[in-house]
Amino acid sequence: MDKELKGLVFDVQGYSVHDGPGCRTLVFMKGCPLRCEWCSNPEGMRVAQDILFRNMKCVNVKNGCTRCIEACPHHAIVENPDRSEDAQQLLIDRSLCNICEDQKCLSVCYFEGIQACGKWRTVGELMHIFERNRHYWGERGGASFSGGEPLLQHEFMHAVFEACREAKIHTAVETTAHIQPDKFLDLMSMVDFAFIDVKHMDSARHREKTGVPNELIHSNIAALANTKWPGRLVLRFPVIEDYNDGDENIEAVAEFMQRLGLFEVNILPFHRLGDSKWTQLGKQYAFSQAIATPEERLLRIQDIFLGKRIACYVGSSTPF
Repeated sequence: MDKELKGLVFDVQGYSVHDGPGCRTLVFMKGCPLRCEWCSNPEGMRVAQDILFRNMKCVNVKNGCTRCIEACPHHAIVENPDRSEDAQQLLIDRSLCNICEDQKCLSVCYFEGIQACGKWRTVGELMHIFERNRHYWGERGGASFSGGEPLLQHEFMHAVFEACREAKIHTAVETTAHIQPDKFLDLMSMVDFAFIDVKHMDSARHREKTGVPNELIHSNIAALANTKWPGRLVLRFPVIEDYNDGDENIEAVAEFMQRLGLFEVNILPFHRLGDSKWTQLGKQYAFSQAIATPEERLLRIQDIFLGKRIACYVGSSTPF
């Protein structure tokens, strides 16, 4: 195991209580094969460092600061001609940002208006964080990995899981399962607990809102269920109104689980917590006007799963 291997991480959170058993340290990995329109972590989509523009922190209008504009070698940053109160103060050509290796704008912004998202970390650095935090985990806690899609960085995650196993650290992963099958099963064999998302049972509808069909996801879930993997698997189902929340689709998910002998699902009500992140990335958020999932709809979905003898947990009300 090479503890100097590096992976691209965009956040590390301590004291997470909704991402596996007990209290955990949660690592967010960059890169995802899906493009879910409702994604709450759009900064995790690319396996590359992103530039976030935080309009509330920028002082261009307030005091005429143009430091980032002057520093950019590609002339990718310009003042917005619209100086109204609600407008973005600067306009950024992301096509030029994405190919920039200098990123001089980061070093000259003193007000955190422009920030980098994504940091290369070694296996050893993550293990140091885990060893520092494990005192607070308790008996049931450990390290969880999310994203993005954590399994996309296969070589790095293999080394991390191996190091965690040697250190007797419980591991959990939140995955799309849209990964090459041999790599998926290889990494899952080293994990103790897993959440796998199921968005829609109809492949065309799945592609419509995520950018990919669902056959690979479903086949990987089936392959994992048919192994002797000793870990605990909980399917996660994000509830998106008028997309996947119909009774027919819910029943199809339940029947899929029954065929594979799976008996736990966590339904996640829609929220708009990722709205500001889409804006900071210079992207339009398709669900900016959507409302939270009504409680009565969540209870109806739960009733369908319970009627199929599948344990169904709503939101953060879980036994783990």
